[in-house]
Parts: sequence; C-alpha cells; structure tokens
Amino acid sequence: MADIDPIAPPAVPRTRIPLKVEEVLVATAMAGMALITFGNVVVRYLTNVSFAFTEEYSVVLMVVVALLGTSLAIACGRHIRIGVFVDGRSPQTRRRAEMVAMALTIVCFGILAIYGASLTWDEYRFEVVSPGLGQPQWVYTGMLPLLSLAVMGRAAGRIMRLARGEDA
Repeated sequence: MADIDPIAPPAVPRTRIPLKVEEVLVATAMAGMALITFGNVVVRYLTNVSFAFTEEYSVVLMVVVALLGTSLAIACGRHIRIGVFVDGRSPQTRRRAEMVAMALTIVCFGILAIYGASLTWDEYRFEVVSPGLGQPQWVYTGMLPLLSLAVMGRAAGRIMRLARGEDA
C-alpha cells in the first residue's frame, strides 16, 4: 500500500453544502481573534490598561474555530485516527472502519449537542449573564450545540459518500 503524500493537496470531497462555508467562518473567527489580541496588545502597550473583557470573545471564537475545524476535518477524512489497526487491511475493511468511526463521531457530538442545548436553555431560562461584559451567556454557549450539529452533518455526509464508494 502506498503511503499518503503529506505535502500533496488534500482531496476535496463533493458535498451538498460547500466546504467554503466552514472555511470562510474559520477565517473570520481567526481574524476576529487576531484583531482582538492585536487591539489588546496595542492598548496595553500605549496605555498600560488591559481589555480583559475581550477574553470572553476570544474564548468563544476559539471554540468556534475548533468545532468548525473538526467539521472540515471530518468532511475531508482528515480526522485523527489510529491507522495501525486498519492500514494493512483490505479497502473494504478500511471503508467499514471509517464508517464505524463516523457513526461514533455522530454519537459523541450528539451527546455534546444534547447537553450543550440543555446548558444553553438553562442559561437562557435563568438569565445568566457573562462575568466580563454582562451579556446573555446563552449566546456564547449556544455555539456548542449548533456547531456540534454541523459536525454531525458532515460525519453523516461522509458515511453516505463512503457507502456509495466515493471517498477512499
């Protein structure tokens, strides 16, 4: 079996919802984090005052980047895996193992979505506000179940492509 070329451009699967959606959102979130951090450093350097409240936005943007990155990795088959168990197996066995991994991914992120939605609902219901800015906390927490659903959708799409034999 030939090894995967680490410098080759990754194959982009054909998906119903273009991967550009996640790519643009990740780039926007990273740009937001960079601007917040840059602004904080400049203000601290010039005035010796810190914008500590911006940490709330940075943390939420980091969660957004992590989950959107997970969604992209799942869709492209670039997720973390332990290849020692399946690399020497037949293509059919590798495909089945990948489908099982995607099913387990759906279960895992389903649990995150359910508990994240429950937490978000509690924060909304009890009117919890963020400590730094005093904004509704559920707006931040709501990113977890929402983006968990996106990861689950990408995993389901990958299972369908694997079942049709489209993805290797």
